[in-house]
Amino acid sequence: MAPTDWLSSWRTPLLLLLLILTFCFSSESASTTPFPKDLEAINVVNSEQSYQYPGFQGLLQDNDTLRLGLDFQRMLRINHMLYIAARDHVFAVNLTTASEEFVPQLKLTWKSKDVSKCTVRGKNRDECYNYVKVLVPRNDETLFACGTNAFNPTCRNYKMMSMEQVGEEVVGQARCPFESGQSNVGLFAGGDFYSATMTDFLASDAVIYRSLGEGRPVLRTVKYDSKWLREPHFLHAIDYGNYVYFFLSEIAVEYTALGKVVFSRVARVCKNDNGGSPRVLERYWTSFLKARLNCSVPGDSFFYFDVLQSLTNVLQINQRPAVVGVFTTQANSIPGSAVCAFYMDDIEKVFNGKFKEQRTSDSSWTPVPDEQVPRPRPGTCAGDGPAADYKSSVQFPDETLTFIKSYPLMDEAVPSVNDRPCFTRTSSRYDTENKCPLSSSVSDLVL
Repeated sequence: MAPTDWLSSWRTPLLLLLLILTFCFSSESASTTPFPKDLEAINVVNSEQSYQYPGFQGLLQDNDTLRLGLDFQRMLRINHMLYIAARDHVFAVNLTTASEEFVPQLKLTWKSKDVSKCTVRGKNRDECYNYVKVLVPRNDETLFACGTNAFNPTCRNYKMMSMEQVGEEVVGQARCPFESGQSNVGLFAGGDFYSATMTDFLASDAVIYRSLGEGRPVLRTVKYDSKWLREPHFLHAIDYGNYVYFFLSEIAVEYTALGKVVFSRVARVCKNDNGGSPRVLERYWTSFLKARLNCSVPGDSFFYFDVLQSLTNVLQINQRPAVVGVFTTQANSIPGSAVCAFYMDDIEKVFNGKFKEQRTSDSSWTPVPDEQVPRPRPGTCAGDGPAADYKSSVQFPDETLTFIKSYPLMDEAVPSVNDRPCFTRTSSRYDTENKCPLSSSVSDLVL
């Protein structure tokens, strides 16, 4: 991406969502109607006009920036400061003074010292930079940053106000991907760092991982188990209530009739999960559940927008907590995009519903009968609800742990608000691949 193009790459989707949120949630009613007509934009700003606005140039004197572009990776807004993570650099812009010029107030340069090792391993030199893929607040004064570091992921802590490093480096494996093109999300919740990414050089092991906490064990998803994760693309993570939620798209293990079909999911884990017993799920999540997100046009035959591209943080819709996402059609289908919203209590309702199972390798997936679900209910947090009598997940019966290891998928999909998209576009895909991730920008900059 050219250094002057990164703002325009996310400005259009941001303006689009601003317009959508002003009128698409005015009614709770839902009825079966023909495919909705595409809405006409109130106003359109073309690329030439967008250059009239202040734009971030990056380091124009840097040869790599001139040759390869800014290569924006992450954006984080904290109060009046905007932190921009890119290749080898993190920039801090004061938004109160950015109306005329978009000039960094602070700049962190973090270049890899492992470039020679990276090229020896068969990588192109242009891949052997330090792409800063993780940039999250650790507390009120500290930023936690991780970079690919020439295929040797590494993490550091920095002071927000000065961008000075605090403490020593820590290993970035399972917290940061190995290369810039791999997806990842991360956040701190209750002192623990929750991450979702690839853990290895070959990108064969996808993981949802918890680490860096005091007093809680390191936990992860089961390795190489397609029922838990199958070629996931991680989009966003949210700390909400007793859980951390992960939003992703992945190859649907329950829908293989047409080959590899992508479904969008929401997964959750309990923040007080301590892993299983020495016999079952030790050092693995005991509370991991996932469900499909249904963004579709209703009718005699549903038309699905299956691929989640971006998501907001929790906001209020009709006085109810909800999230809003941008979805697209499958890559090999007709182009189409939609914006769907999901109430958080609807997500919870699905997680409290039936589990899904496949009885044999060649049979269809069906709900697990209630009488076959052990007690306490799999996926429940220790010390809460049905598991109130258990102080820790390590005390769960083996039957409960064995069940959740085999059946982490819920039977029902999470319905969208009003059971339909609030916006559709049938001629194009709002694909955020290699562009600004709206998961951070929409909620932090717009809402």
